[in-house]
Amino acid sequence: MGRLVVIEGLDGAGKRTLTEALTKALHDEGRTVTTLAFPRYGRSVHADLVREGLHRRHGDLTDSVYGMGLLYALDRRDAVPEIRAGLDTHDVVLLDRYVASNAAYGAARLEQRADGEFVRWVREIEIDRFGLPVPDTQILLKVPPAVAAERAEKRAGTEADRAKDAYESDDDLQARCAAVYDELAAMSWLSAWRVVDGATGVDHTGLVAGLVHPG
Repeated sequence: MGRLVVIEGLDGAGKRTLTEALTKALHDEGRTVTTLAFPRYGRSVHADLVREGLHRRHGDLTDSVYGMGLLYALDRRDAVPEIRAGLDTHDVVLLDRYVASNAAYGAARLEQRADGEFVRWVREIEIDRFGLPVPDTQILLKVPPAVAAERAEKRAGTEADRAKDAYESDDDLQARCAAVYDELAAMSWLSAWRVVDGATGVDHTGLVAGLVHPG
């Protein structure tokens, strides 16, 4: 059985870059790795509804924090067979975003903390009701919100399919989300967390050693 490792962080934190770097580093260690990014845009009707909602294509859908949270959760529920298959056949399943993203952004939108009602609801829906696998480790790629916003802005200007959405354009939301992520990590929500500095560079070798030789 493989290990389920999740990379979390703000929009623009560098999660995709870290996913690619860790995949290479794990391969160099002789480990087999499969990766998956959420939301699964272009592969899941629920994810596509999320993207369309974030660009205001479905009226006031985005205004419903629980409605959007449920779409994110349904996207992951449909991916459970793929995740479990990956765990059966690989040493590491590496996810770019997972359940904690739903918890952090929803709680931030409602101006709640990590010990609030929305985070409890996310766990009840995604883990208890939908049966999503619990992560073995979650990595918080921590960057100042201003740095993440600058990166997201640059990405939007250079990648045709990465226009900033309603969440990425809300600087106050991003700052509140960063605070909730810090709280989730501090309380070891769902699993142990590793907090890494995404602003100054990540020690991939040390991070990989901690993933494949936990404890």
